[in-house]
Amino acid sequence: MRPRVTVRWRRRAGRWRRAGCATLIAGAVALPLSGAARPEIPAPVPAALAAPTAATLEEAYAANRANAARASRMAADHGDRHRAAADRAMADRSRHLLAFDGRGAGLATEVFGDLAHADRVAVLVPGSDTGLDTYGRFRAAALALHRQLLAEAPAGTRTAVVAWLGYETPGTVSTAVATTGRADRAAPGLRDLVGDLRRITGPGSRLALLCHSYGSVVCARAAAGLDVSDIALVGSPGTGADTAAGLHSEARIWAGRGADDWVEHVPHVSAGLFGTTVGFGTDPVSPAFGARVFDAGDGGHSDYFDTGSPSLTNLARIALGVPPEVTHD
Repeated sequence: MRPRVTVRWRRRAGRWRRAGCATLIAGAVALPLSGAARPEIPAPVPAALAAPTAATLEEAYAANRANAARASRMAADHGDRHRAAADRAMADRSRHLLAFDGRGAGLATEVFGDLAHADRVAVLVPGSDTGLDTYGRFRAAALALHRQLLAEAPAGTRTAVVAWLGYETPGTVSTAVATTGRADRAAPGLRDLVGDLRRITGPGSRLALLCHSYGSVVCARAAAGLDVSDIALVGSPGTGADTAAGLHSEARIWAGRGADDWVEHVPHVSAGLFGTTVGFGTDPVSPAFGARVFDAGDGGHSDYFDTGSPSLTNLARIALGVPPEVTHD
């Protein structure tokens, strides 16, 4: 295919994809809600551990790796080679798992860097379609962020990234992705994580939540009174709050969206339906929301953590407490 034709095709496909996503969300407002079934893959119950401290981190990492190894064997016995391989990778001695649960779609909390001694910690919260079977792409984002933090950090600053897959994410093609239900159930777990991190790192550390896509809804539902310095909403469909002040957080609230992100076309509506809230209200990058808007570059919905991108650079700066290169109040 000739280059000019390829470019036209990609642009056309992008418009179809954006229109399709907008139609899905709009349809979810009018249609009855139903949850998509997730595969039930046998796995052991999570390791029973006391609340982690700096002194017990290595013990927690080892226990969760052992649990992942058992989950891998059970998945293999069940005939699911893909999940068995994913769990086996988690069990590698190089992995630092603060939590692991191989049941169902799977949950995991992974640490990059020396968390016990970190004074700048970025917590990465993923969006839809993230589970153990797709964990590689989420991990790649966390690794890229950690490398950027190391590159941007002032001399003597110690950094860590916590990749928190601590909730059952909705499917992109599902009505659940248009409601706050999953986020409401996930918020207590995120609040617990922040409490654990405060216990591990001490009161002098700086914690930032970097929340992608539906993960921004989770962060918003957990935000009230949360002991973090910054909350960055990236590629967000909305938060369920009308304004940044409506999050009831003392943290600085940031928002960024790439120029080619289809989420721009998601209808910014919010309504009560069948006992839940459908849609997420005000666009977080709009002046009406009142967040600090940072430059997220020209990328699409999955490009925010690409190496060398303006979005990755600015997210690292937010986590470090350094002003992003381009901001608008």
